[in-house]
Parts: sequence; C-alpha cells; structure tokens
Amino acid sequence: MATDGGEKSTTNPALEPDRDSPVQPGLELAQFAAGCFWGVELAFQRLEGVVKTEVGYSQGHVHNPNYKLVCTGTTNHAEVVRIHFHPNVCPYTNLLSLFWSRHNPTTLNRQGGDVGTQYRSGIYYYNETQAQLARESLEEKQKDYKDTKIVTEILPAKTFYRAEEYHQQYLEKGGGRGNKQSAAKGCNDPIRCYG
Repeated sequence: MATDGGEKSTTNPALEPDRDSPVQPGLELAQFAAGCFWGVELAFQRLEGVVKTEVGYSQGHVHNPNYKLVCTGTTNHAEVVRIHFHPNVCPYTNLLSLFWSRHNPTTLNRQGGDVGTQYRSGIYYYNETQAQLARESLEEKQKDYKDTKIVTEILPAKTFYRAEEYHQQYLEKGGGRGNKQSAAKGCNDPIRCYG
C-alpha cells in the first residue's frame, strides 16, 4: 500500500485486532488483564462453560514479545488471559463477575506486590455486545468504590501473543513449588498465586 509520497506503509501486527478463532465452533473469545496471569487463569479454568484458557500478552506495540521483554515495561503489553467459552453455558456476564472478584480495579499498574504496566486492569472485547456489557459492569462495580475511581481500561482486543509454555496453566501444573492446584470446574479451593 503506497502513501501519497510513494512510501510503503506498514502496519504493526501488535496493534491489529485479535483475529484468532475459538478452538471450536459455537465458542467465543474474551481477554482480561487483572495482575499476574497465573492466578487469574486458574480462576477462569474453574468456571463452568470455559473450554480453554491461555495466558499471554496483548495491548502492546511490539510484535512477538516475550516475558523478559514485557517485564521491562517498554512494550506496553498487559499480562492477559484469553478465554474460549461457551456463551450458552457461561454468559459473558459470568466472566465479568469473576474478573471483578479477582483483583483490585482501583490500583493503577499494580496488583499487590506486582508493579508495572503489564499488571494493569483491563477488559479487551471482541464485539460491541462484550464492550457494552463491560462498560455496564464497570459502572455497577464503581458503586462499590465510593471514594476511589476504577482504572480498568476497556478496549478492543488486540493481537494475542501466547506466553511461553511454562506459563500456561502454571498453577494447575504446580507453580514454582510443585504444589498442584485443582482446575476442576466449580472448585472453590483458595488460589495460591505463586504455587
């Protein structure tokens, strides 16, 4: 594609919409950022109607980032969980409820001891219905925080870069200490974020 000056215009794949498809027909995709992706992923794994979860990086400007680069804070990526879910079994509103319950949406670029732009709060939508439901849920959740403003960003889902394999289902596989945590549907065991 040429610009008026005859120069070649290139697009940054990192800034493109996420065009991946769900793992099977009838499913939808969702992306959420709520701090370190390990505990957030395990919580979503336990939700009935969630068929697949994967952790990765999105919303940044660098193509094909890795964990080490994202942690420098120079790429603007968030640690996200991408969810493949069955909307008839698990409505998007169920995902939103779990999202709000898993983190403090009023802390900018941090969750607990995890600090940096990769730990920000975000809902990244795939269609206008998701966007509307996300905005409505934020307005409702804001009522719980009378003196503090929610800083959760609500933006279109951009290219998803799957994180390194050792991050996938990290807590279910045992985390750093080898203490496996259940990903069974409906499990209510407390989630230990670092294994």
